[in-house]
Amino acid sequence: MTIKHLTRESKIWLKRRSDQVMILQIVPDGQSDNTIPNYALFEAFDQPQYLGCILFDSKGYWIYDGNDLSVTEQEQVANFILRGNK
Repeated sequence: MTIKHLTRESKIWLKRRSDQVMILQIVPDGQSDNTIPNYALFEAFDQPQYLGCILFDSKGYWIYDGNDLSVTEQEQVANFILRGNK
């Protein structure tokens, strides 16, 4: 199964708890199975803070490796990546 995904570095406005917004930088980071990259996540500021990474498999299943994003925030990021920034 071929899935669409984000192919270049991008930024997303992430809706956080308490109606706050954070700008998140998403960076493709290597290949997990030669077709789907993993993604490193950073706060998009002058000195970006690493927030973890999202790993995908060829079926579009994902897992977040980090401690800074809630499940809802992780889902926002994963959906953005799988839409390919469309």
